[in-house]
Amino acid sequence: MKIQIINGPNLNLLGVREPEIYGSVSFDSYLNILKKQFPDVEIAYFQSNSEGGIIDKLHETGFSSDGIVLNAGAYTHTSLAIHDAIKSIKTPVIEVHISNVHSREKIRRKSLISAACKGVIAGFGMDSYRLAINYFANVGN
Repeated sequence: MKIQIINGPNLNLLGVREPEIYGSVSFDSYLNILKKQFPDVEIAYFQSNSEGGIIDKLHETGFSSDGIVLNAGAYTHTSLAIHDAIKSIKTPVIEVHISNVHSREKIRRKSLISAACKGVIAGFGMDSYRLAINYFANVGN
């Protein structure tokens, strides 16, 4: 099984960015934990601060991966283009968020990509990624 994780803008700063919201663990450190938890799953990781980079990666992996775990960051709330890219690919996508976006600023409560995704996981810290991978690994697409 092949799972692609895609992280959006500012998520390259996990571990140092607003640790009271996002925690103090870098994504690279957490990725190592995920790979140990799912030894039979090939987990690939990509991060981009640009909307186009995220769309390109969705197009590139959206026909060959078994699942995509997407944290589009702030683009979640602004990008119809990412929504359209998700709708255009074959691979199911789970939208994830580290924080509970519904308990934060009003602008973060609306997702433009949710309707195109298989499901949404939010508010479980970095564990949101594990929950999404667990779905793909145990339930399938």
